[in-house]
Amino acid sequence: MPPARRRGGNTASARSNQPVLSFGAKSRVTKPSATPSTPSGKAKSLEPLTAELSEIDSQKSIPSPTLTEPSQPHVAELALRSQAKAEIQQPLSEEDKKATKITKKQLQEYWSKEESKSRGPRVHHDNLTLDEKILRHFDLSSQYGPCIGIARLKRWRRADSLELHPPIEVLSVLLKQENATAQRAYIDELMS
Repeated sequence: MPPARRRGGNTASARSNQPVLSFGAKSRVTKPSATPSTPSGKAKSLEPLTAELSEIDSQKSIPSPTLTEPSQPHVAELALRSQAKAEIQQPLSEEDKKATKITKKQLQEYWSKEESKSRGPRVHHDNLTLDEKILRHFDLSSQYGPCIGIARLKRWRRADSLELHPPIEVLSVLLKQENATAQRAYIDELMS
């Protein structure tokens, strides 16, 4: 038979030091009353400073960028623009010559093939042009490498040099666009 267990400190004097919570009908637990509404000494000394700061804030007029006027380009945007300009200024390669000969009809055929591969309708493609649909599809194709932090044209050339066989139609769209801001992947815009 195991020895009896001794309970130490179970006397009435030990229990009286610890508060007891009772759930009986006679006792109720209530919240403490609200704090007094008169400010303390510290709060009184801070009142002139807060009033002064609010005056300074009201005097400053910080212009917020609106939807009609864009703000200054981000550092990543400037870096991608310089990458794109450097890629465009290179002499035309064999692939570039093939890409410039691709017609609008061939681009539509390429996109209809890509559309037929998808199981469901593409979301948020209602207002996009054919070129932008092709470029966004290229952005989301992970087999050609990451699209964040690199110009689209540079990504296409890197995938081609690694023999990943990126679509020539994407290169055609990229070479037709003279705008350097279109070289930035849509995902990259969202992430920054």
